Amino acid sequence: MDYSIRFPNLNINFEHVGKNFSIGGFEVAFYGMIIAFGMLGAILMANLIAKKIGHKTEILFDVALICIPAAIVGARLYYVAFEWEHYKNDLMKIFDIRQGGLAIYGGIIAAVIAAIFVIRYKKDSFWQIADIAAPCMILGQVVGRWGNFFNREAFGQYTDGLFAMQLPVSAVRKGEITQQMWDNVVSIGGVDYIQVHPTFLYESMWNFALMVLLLIYFKHRKFDGEIFLLYMLGYGVGRAWIEALRTDQLVISGLGLPASQLLAIVLVAGSLAWIIIARIKAKKKKEVAVEEATQE
Repeated sequence: MDYSIRFPNLNINFEHVGKNFSIGGFEVAFYGMIIAFGMLGAILMANLIAKKIGHKTEILFDVALICIPAAIVGARLYYVAFEWEHYKNDLMKIFDIRQGGLAIYGGIIAAVIAAIFVIRYKKDSFWQIADIAAPCMILGQVVGRWGNFFNREAFGQYTDGLFAMQLPVSAVRKGEITQQMWDNVVSIGGVDYIQVHPTFLYESMWNFALMVLLLIYFKHRKFDGEIFLLYMLGYGVGRAWIEALRTDQLVISGLGLPASQLLAIVLVAGSLAWIIIARIKAKKKKEVAVEEATQE
């Protein structure tokens, strides 16, 4: 197997990009290591944001201890549910996530559900903590998406655009190679490459821009929960169009629709409606408060 990854139109060529490395005979997957770094970065950022706005940090670690494992389980179950044909005859494969197979929306859903229970138990505000967590979660996604780079997955259809990425045919799953890719295979030094959209890179870049915007807007939020809703809105918009490019979509059986793309569209519509209604209520509440203060 050839381990190179090329970006021909950027004149970038990585000669050897391994999927794992060995420590004392134990194989460590870059995929898992990168996701772990993303989670660590998210926890550290959450701590910094909480300190800056004067929110107690202890509860954030309690939430992280419960929500991170829940997110991993949720992300795996979401993926397995839509790829059941691949796992039904060998259930032990479900527990092997070293080669990928985590769906972010499943992780988000599971983490939110777990957070609701933990935060209620701690008698804190879910929406305040959700606002703190939103830019941190997306930081984890910015970093975590690079696990797909090492696994040669989460790529899109053929392209000859600026960011076109070339992957050796021998290094990717054959089921993700479309006829258009086969029609445009290029041979370099005796190695056949498919040339594709690096959708993992697109999403990482989109998420980074969204994270910066959320951090800038944080102090201007109009109501508790607005940052989290803007995260769902912004991420959903990006995911909807990026998902359309991918060749490894998780499809809803019977409908033939990409599950994550459909869910993204629903969350965009729901978040936008919620933000509009909440802002109207916040504005009216402010006007009433001003009026009452004037009358006094």
